[in-house]
Amino acid sequence: MGFVKPKKFLGQHFLKDLGIAQDIADTVDACSELPILEVGPGMGVLTQFLMKKDRIVKVVELDFESVAYLKENFTDLKENIIEDDFLKLKLENIFDGKPFVLTGNYPYNISSQIFFKMLDYKDLIPCCTGMIQKEVAERIAASPGNKTYGILSVLIQAWYKVEYLFTVHEHVFNPPPKVKSAVIRMTRNETTELGCNEKLFKQIVKTTFNQRRKTLRNSISSILDKNHPLSADPIFNKRPEQLSVKEFVELTNRVEEALKEEKVV
Repeated sequence: MGFVKPKKFLGQHFLKDLGIAQDIADTVDACSELPILEVGPGMGVLTQFLMKKDRIVKVVELDFESVAYLKENFTDLKENIIEDDFLKLKLENIFDGKPFVLTGNYPYNISSQIFFKMLDYKDLIPCCTGMIQKEVAERIAASPGNKTYGILSVLIQAWYKVEYLFTVHEHVFNPPPKVKSAVIRMTRNETTELGCNEKLFKQIVKTTFNQRRKTLRNSISSILDKNHPLSADPIFNKRPEQLSVKEFVELTNRVEEALKEEKVV
């Protein structure tokens, strides 16, 4: 079959530059000899270089035309092509419960959802690399105090070391996206336990950043009443982008303790 036509509803922008594809493939070299799962291979521009890594490579692709193209042009890959929606996959079944590297030229429209899923499987994914929208990459890598620091920054940096590797310009894609792209690498840090109630931690991070212009005292009020004595603490005068991951953990512990005390009373 001929080339696959990019589909807008799938967020497809096919990379044309083989040099950049090679550079993206090489980002997995820092992630030991683990097997590789590529998301959204399209016509295999990245896949061809991953397959030279002498590791098991599996790809997951939703687009039936791309799947047909891969089966025809990558015969050695045929048994390792998963025709499915990555967001619906049970990742523990991909490599029989063994850890793997996640990589890909991720569709812009679901990249955040992909990384939230990565967090759900953080014990299986010690390393994640790939290309995403530049704005999202900057958000993930942002430090406290930065305007782009937000939910993804905190939740990912709690478990991963983030490296913004390089920027990719629009003209190397078909069709060219309206924004620049960037390649990042996320490697599991040494954290094995967050040191707080993880569910409450996520709730506090998401709740406060969804009202990021407000001080914590006001943005967290749906969880902890702003008249509670704890909210008199100076930390509640801050906005969420001013807090580090460690400070969010400490805040979670203090809020949980306050909520327990309320129940006792």
